[in-house]
Amino acid sequence: MIFSLKSALLLATIAIVGLSAGLFYAWSVSVIPGTKKLPDLTYLQTMQSINKAILNPAFFLVFMGSIVLLVLSIWQYYPNKTAFLLLLAAGLFYLVGTFGVTAFGNVPLNNALEALNLTDMDAKGWAAFRQHYEVKWNKLHTIRTVNAVIAFLLALLAAFAHTKTLKTL
Repeated sequence: MIFSLKSALLLATIAIVGLSAGLFYAWSVSVIPGTKKLPDLTYLQTMQSINKAILNPAFFLVFMGSIVLLVLSIWQYYPNKTAFLLLLAAGLFYLVGTFGVTAFGNVPLNNALEALNLTDMDAKGWAAFRQHYEVKWNKLHTIRTVNAVIAFLLALLAAFAHTKTLKTL
């Protein structure tokens, strides 16, 4: 079996997009159910802390690296129509549905939360902001999670198309 640079790129793309999808999925089934049980002030403090902590090199490598590797894979697989189209679709789902939703939906909500001085608010203020933030944020998170999983599955299908066509990997 021949393992080409092209195959290695596709494997890396699948792995990193899978890590991104896995992160969002794990958040959906662990963090969200856990934070729903917290009192309003504790929820807001927790989300402020998490939103700071997630901004780290490992997260950015996976989140932004998915875009970079998808673009490179799309370019590399242009001659293979099936793999190319699957990777193009994966790239669009990830770019628009995961990255775009995060950048233009979740991040502005996170910035609004970060700007709050929770000590200047009372219980009614905490409850009102939480309702505004949590409902929108979780809905956007579900959208980006579904799109990341779709992108992962499409990239995986591209590997099957590549393997079938080129008999490598």
